[in-house]
Amino acid sequence: MSKNTGVLDLHPDRNLAMELVRATEAAAIRAYPFIGKGDKNAADGAAVDAMRAFLTTVDFSGVIVIGEGEKDSAPMLFNGEEVGNGNGPACDIAVDPIDGTSLTGAGRQNAVSVIAVADRGTMLDASSVFYMDKLVAGPEGVGILDIRLPIAENIRALAKAKGKHISDMSIAVLDRPRHARLIEEIRASGAGTRMMLDGDVAGGINAARYDSRIDMCVGIGGSPEGIVTACAIKALGGFIQGILAPLDDAERQRGIAAGLKMDHVYDADGLVSSDNTFFVATGVTDGGLVDGVRRMGPIIRTDSIILRGRSGTIRRVKADHRADRWM
Repeated sequence: MSKNTGVLDLHPDRNLAMELVRATEAAAIRAYPFIGKGDKNAADGAAVDAMRAFLTTVDFSGVIVIGEGEKDSAPMLFNGEEVGNGNGPACDIAVDPIDGTSLTGAGRQNAVSVIAVADRGTMLDASSVFYMDKLVAGPEGVGILDIRLPIAENIRALAKAKGKHISDMSIAVLDRPRHARLIEEIRASGAGTRMMLDGDVAGGINAARYDSRIDMCVGIGGSPEGIVTACAIKALGGFIQGILAPLDDAERQRGIAAGLKMDHVYDADGLVSSDNTFFVATGVTDGGLVDGVRRMGPIIRTDSIILRGRSGTIRRVKADHRADRWM
């Protein structure tokens, strides 16, 4: 029930976005002292504690469907954890207090704090399979791209749809040994690569933005990041497909037992069936999506982005916080 009106709130509304951004701001600010200090788990732990504390005050009844931390035994907001104060709409929550913990520890770019929200029961629970092969692009990719096709064929199709020369195409991919052949195929097609050290949520969103230099984001990254990215893609009108990539047969069988489809192409609606999605991100370090946290004398400045699927709205939020209240 809404504590203001006494009316049952069934769906997240626009006011929720400004509540959520406070949680990502808090996580980013708490992670700030650990930037470049070499301890990614300390940064993640600080961000998790701050995000959890703020989420308990939000007017919603949230259940974390996609948590973070299980891949490397880092601190976590765990799957199934209930967040919010119990008032307001029932929501599925995907959280990544820091997407790019290694980036934060090393002081590199593109680390962000992220929350995605959708109507209860609409997010795919892919927690039993940690990795997913993904292909993300902007609206031009809809009806054109297919993750099952060779990467060169997809690059040619997208270049034609965007009216670009293949040599001008820029493809983002995580810099991992598993992608060695994929990188070779991208470059052999005539396109260039944008190598990401970590943080493929930002890479996927940048691939879908009309004002980005990245045309496509491809490769195997985290399943949680795939769900989070899909919530953002709903607002951007972009394209996303994913295929679960279990590490071994035991993980594959766990996924099947959990109701997941192996060798199946999940599209945006398969990853998140609701269009009433929110994606909120605050920069931890500077990047192409948002600026990182800055300390300026008595002020801490944060830069955030809010995407809402239902309205297709993108909002930018810059906020100055009194440092003595935080540090």
